Amino acid sequence: MNTIKLFLILLISFPTAALAATVIVGNEAELRNAVAAANSSGGNTHIVIKDDTYNLTDTLYINAPNVTVSGQSGDRQKVILQGDAMSAQAKVKMIFRVNAPNFTVRDITMQRVGWHIIQVIGNNNADYATVSNCVLRDSYQQLLKVTFNDATPNVTGDNGLVEDCLFEYSAGIGPQYYIGGVDAHASGNWTVRRNVFKNIISPANTVAEHAIHFWNTSKNNLVEQNLIVNCDRGIGFGLGSRGNTGGIVRNNMIYHAANRGAFADVAIGLENSPGTQVYNNTVFLENSYPNAIEYRYAATSNVLIVNNLTNKGIQARDGAKGTVSNNLTSALSSYFVNPAAGDLHLSSPIASVSGAGQQISGLTDDFDGEPRPLKPDIGADQYSVVLASPRNLRILR
Repeated sequence: MNTIKLFLILLISFPTAALAATVIVGNEAELRNAVAAANSSGGNTHIVIKDDTYNLTDTLYINAPNVTVSGQSGDRQKVILQGDAMSAQAKVKMIFRVNAPNFTVRDITMQRVGWHIIQVIGNNNADYATVSNCVLRDSYQQLLKVTFNDATPNVTGDNGLVEDCLFEYSAGIGPQYYIGGVDAHASGNWTVRRNVFKNIISPANTVAEHAIHFWNTSKNNLVEQNLIVNCDRGIGFGLGSRGNTGGIVRNNMIYHAANRGAFADVAIGLENSPGTQVYNNTVFLENSYPNAIEYRYAATSNVLIVNNLTNKGIQARDGAKGTVSNNLTSALSSYFVNPAAGDLHLSSPIASVSGAGQQISGLTDDFDGEPRPLKPDIGADQYSVVLASPRNLRILR
């Protein structure tokens, strides 16, 4: 058979997705037009933004699948998308409202809005959202929100990825208590890794939400290698009766200073969260809250809490049950390189830490991506006398 005819038959029989269109934009109007064009054409578009500050006049609505928005230079500080105010009265409520699957944003700073920097509409099946190498800063509510509708419980936003991002309130404190970092409802199989969370602190009334929170029937999410500094609450799976199932919290570092906020709470909390694993985290709290890790309520069963290095207690509450072993809850500040800066790497070998961990399936590396031996250290950092270039270096800026 003629080769060209064969190719045409195969092309008709096995159609492939069209190559993504690439659009380069250099001002707010061009950006808005590019998003509108992507929506009207059915998506499959890569929008590349030139270095500049873009003052948005409204939310950017992503209504078609397979849309990517990225900074041209790859330097997230050089492309800034911002709204008009971090207040309830702001005209721009969000930077992105994502109503379709396979949305990606990377290499961009996004800031100053009335609701959320990014809202992923899980109840529209907005699966496979990716946020990579971005700054999410100064929203009046949670910085990244994944929504859910009780009327359609089987329609959820799953399989997301948040990596190498900075979440922060630049004033050192939030605008109100109803704030958080990643706030994900009914979300399954997300990965949140290698991010920095700073200053998610309530100024009044009650405690802020967690830096990272999966709840309301969420399941099987992975939270690893994150640095959380001076946030009212660190990592939460479940909340009250709105629980979570499974998932892993590992290799995270969480620090809270003594004088940062009046509502400091637990660093890692499981509430109605059966089957969850919490291992090899380092927590150092200089506030008055008594516990570093808590697991709560009778539905929280079959949890594994091992190899964690803390200076506060690990506490079961309200009938929760699990396996708790090989943890050290008496860490001193001298164990760490620079606790006040959030650097909880081990400053030297500690006899009660080095090689004292339990071997766990899935524990292959540490906070920096360095390999773990068969007898791992307790905590997020595997101490090494060899100064290798860390894969997971954070620059707090």
